Amino acid sequence: MVIAHGHALHLVQASQAPPSGALREAMYHSAEHGHVDITIDIRSLGVPWTLHTWLESLRTCFIQNRRPLIQGLLKDFSCIQEDEYTEELITHGLPLMFQILRSSKNEVISQQLSVIFTQCYGPFPIPKLTEIKRKQTSRLDPHFLNNKEMSDVTFLVEGKPFYAHKVLLFTASTRFKTLLQNRPAAENTCIEISHVKYNIFHLVMQYLYCGGTETLHIRNTEVMELLSAAKFFQLEALQRHCEIICSKNITTETCVDLYKHAKFLGASELTAFIEGYFLKNMVLLIELDGFKQLLYEPPPPESPASSPGICSDILLDLEKTLATRIHSIHLSTSKGSVV
Repeated sequence: MVIAHGHALHLVQASQAPPSGALREAMYHSAEHGHVDITIDIRSLGVPWTLHTWLESLRTCFIQNRRPLIQGLLKDFSCIQEDEYTEELITHGLPLMFQILRSSKNEVISQQLSVIFTQCYGPFPIPKLTEIKRKQTSRLDPHFLNNKEMSDVTFLVEGKPFYAHKVLLFTASTRFKTLLQNRPAAENTCIEISHVKYNIFHLVMQYLYCGGTETLHIRNTEVMELLSAAKFFQLEALQRHCEIICSKNITTETCVDLYKHAKFLGASELTAFIEGYFLKNMVLLIELDGFKQLLYEPPPPESPASSPGICSDILLDLEKTLATRIHSIHLSTSKGSVV
């Protein structure tokens, strides 16, 4: 078989066409050697893409900055069979496609890549967050909630007193234990809480005195502040409960702000859930200015030292999340366990 090394592959008559196996081999070698025009000509004869030839062609077009061919190749990704989703897609495909997304900032290409990422993420639901069962070490009757009776510690929140009991708080979390330690051995300790609103602090205490989240009535306007307070007071089960509420109420309008807040707090489980939401809904989100800014605008340099995660690379995080998802669906030995 002779292949012309010019700008096109000429097969004059169908009767003279090489058998399909030879064409596949020719397509493979032309892609390997960067002869993308020949590869695409062979493809036009009906020879199916393999993931490898598609990726090599895309890489060549990206290096050569051939935008129309990149768009054509991205459109053709849907022709690749899912059983072709091999380790190469994770190790070579995703880094290349996210690099194209990062550098091109072309609306058509961004939209096409969003379609591919959503397709790779798959139709399965985003894995749900699950409640953490709290190990109750000590408990008081809810009657004692903010009750001065037998109270031996007073919190000053927004200038108002909140009465509590050390016996409960000392074992509630390391944070409360630290707050209570090294205080004067007075009959009643007074501790000022300056960064939490009174109604939010009341919900934190209600959670502790009632022994769980069952009795809590959390408004949508309160859930983010309660999440922050739960994180600060190191109450993991309450934090997870707030994260679950957030995950159930997420929308395309709220997801970006929610992600920034979760990232700022270092709430890794909620952050991972929202990254899944981004990938599953990326075709819609890529049209929204807030999401595009999140992807492309660098984070502010004056990021608090207490929250190192806020400066991480969102595109790199999405790539890792998608890689994990593809692996669990297509490459895992237990393909039923989607993550």
